[in-house]
Amino acid sequence: MRRRAADYRRPVRRRLSYWICLLLAFFFILASVLFIIQHNHHQDPLQYSLLERNARVDHFAKESLNFTEEILSVTSFSRQLAQQMILAKAYVVIAKEHNNLHLAWQLSSKIRSCQLLLSKAAMSGEPVTLEEAEPIIKSLTSLIFKAQDIHYDIATTIVTMKSHIHALEERANAATVQSAVFGQLAAEALPKSLHCLNVKLVSDWLKVPSLQELSDERKNSPRLTDNNLYHFCIFSDNVLATSVVVNSTVYNADHPKQLVFHIVTNGINYGAMQAWFLSNDFKGATVEVQNIEEFHWLNESYSPTVKQLHNPDSRTFYFGLYQDVNAEPKMRNPKYLYLLNHLRFYIPEIYPQLEKVVFLDDDLVVQKDLTPLFSLDLHGNVNGAVETCLEAFHRYYKYLNFSNSIISSRFDPQACAWAFGMNVFDLVAWRKANVTARYHYWQEQNADGTLWKLGTLPPALLCFYGLTEPLDRRWHVLGLGYDLNIDNRLIESAAVIHFNGNMKPWLKVAIGRYKPLWDKYINQSLPHLQDCVLS
Repeated sequence: MRRRAADYRRPVRRRLSYWICLLLAFFFILASVLFIIQHNHHQDPLQYSLLERNARVDHFAKESLNFTEEILSVTSFSRQLAQQMILAKAYVVIAKEHNNLHLAWQLSSKIRSCQLLLSKAAMSGEPVTLEEAEPIIKSLTSLIFKAQDIHYDIATTIVTMKSHIHALEERANAATVQSAVFGQLAAEALPKSLHCLNVKLVSDWLKVPSLQELSDERKNSPRLTDNNLYHFCIFSDNVLATSVVVNSTVYNADHPKQLVFHIVTNGINYGAMQAWFLSNDFKGATVEVQNIEEFHWLNESYSPTVKQLHNPDSRTFYFGLYQDVNAEPKMRNPKYLYLLNHLRFYIPEIYPQLEKVVFLDDDLVVQKDLTPLFSLDLHGNVNGAVETCLEAFHRYYKYLNFSNSIISSRFDPQACAWAFGMNVFDLVAWRKANVTARYHYWQEQNADGTLWKLGTLPPALLCFYGLTEPLDRRWHVLGLGYDLNIDNRLIESAAVIHFNGNMKPWLKVAIGRYKPLWDKYINQSLPHLQDCVLS
């Protein structure tokens, strides 16, 4: 009776071991195999449809081999080898876990033979023949049966495999965080080619006195305050990126001579920016370059933002040796410490005589004439912008802390957010609504950082609440700096395409599909570009 009971339990244990191995193979080999060969312990698997297999071998010998079709074919030796190899790999893991190194070595040896045979078939374009497959399949089948007969403790194996899976998940999470950090570093770094361009331009600015004389002449041009012209403002420290914005705007304008560009940069890049825009022609458009360090009115006594940016705690957050590893990587971008990034809230103070301007970020490309923006009716609002709440998460609650009563008592959490980067501002309405004072109020309220995280969009959502006019989505298409799947028709119809995200078009990590849209507005014939960027 005992022998009969044992005989009865053995096939059950074998079946259980077989299906557990299939599950392990799925996790560790990541193969999308739905069914593994159904083993019959009392029948040689090579006896299955030999006539059909030989006929198929003869057929493939006469024509070129499609290895993908071959390995997916139910009747091919390649598929049987692949399936046996997957099952054998699972048993290698189990054997090692139970310290059966000899069996693991035997299985690994046959797996390598199997891999070499499949690789040879793929490279030569000839199918695996019966003579080549038979010895490997027989030996693998024998070893797999041997592994099944050992009767490993399935419960222990499952626990071990779970611990492995948990460890792999932790490694995957760590790799994801590391990838985000490296991506942020790549986005923040200045490529050597752009640094080279800056150095050469600064050298021109210092060595060519006529450039500084021309700059002094243009400072008093009446075109800079003429409200009959179309005024655009760009705040940037990137010469090449700013040049692409100006080039693309001028190139697609119906009347480029009526355009005026107001550029503000920092002291380090002021000479380079001046040299570039004074040395190149932009179809008669006027270009003004200013140095933010000459805005003496923008100081700590006037602006709480300046005071906060100079705060030692803020600087430690970005540049300190002991940084909080739990902080979101993109929130550590030092651009949030650049006053240039916050200058958009002071446009009426910078240009007191202007009535309407279009604000442009430096990471965008203009594809159509933007002058119609100046004739749009904003219905008394200050800001014309494209809304971004087509996706549910681009609403106020995503950017602001509604658990704080100061926010929840004044704003709708479901209110639609909008995009910064291409905005038309009615400066008359701005001054009337005293938007800059609103900005100062909210910056003071958020001195401890409890109302929102870093950035310029959250305070803008507060300052322009109830003062924003939605624009047609085609005016401003976003996402070219992170989204690989933007519809080509949407890109083609857009007046402005925005490379917001870490994959800027001037970086090596740029998305290749979109980069030509930016590259075509670079004048590649310029000597400095040939020396620095193109080489």
